[in-house]
Amino acid sequence: MSLLKPFSKLPGLNTANILLVENEEQFQQKLADTVVLQEKTVNVNVLARSLPLPMENEESRPRIDLVVFIIHLTSELSFQSAETSLKYLDPGYFQGKVCFLVTNARNVSVPPERLVSVRKLAASLHCPLLCAEDQTTEGVTTAAHRLLAILKVAAGLVPMATGLYLSTLTRCTVPSDIDQQNFE
Repeated sequence: MSLLKPFSKLPGLNTANILLVENEEQFQQKLADTVVLQEKTVNVNVLARSLPLPMENEESRPRIDLVVFIIHLTSELSFQSAETSLKYLDPGYFQGKVCFLVTNARNVSVPPERLVSVRKLAASLHCPLLCAEDQTTEGVTTAAHRLLAILKVAAGLVPMATGLYLSTLTRCTVPSDIDQQNFE
């Protein structure tokens, strides 16, 4: 198992490749189908389901332009799986080619510390953090639109914009007082 490197392959013409990493694969397939259906001007490929990627077929695997970690806040295993998968990415990916997508952020049964942990992880890696509603078609479509916008920039399909520039504008930040939560 080797590190996934962002610039080890040449990009395809009018092609963008996204890797959706999710532990449970419940939201992943709906999101993948929606992403492919939404984009008509660019050929979008949704690749494998988890990291590390298998060594076989490494030569024929296309360049991955964006890695999305899908984290369900109702599952502690989902967050742990994302943390574990991070070690299989080359540090070059954290320059505008990684983002986190969380679901169930409004769920009352989710401990607030779990969202804080995800925010801290995204902020420490200087990555965007998107929230999505996975229970409705409209929520999945909205998440797909957001990911497509980031994917096009990360793949170099938007003139005068780079993934690194976009990540500086959209990265997650954590307020210094987030550890002292006061909801009074």
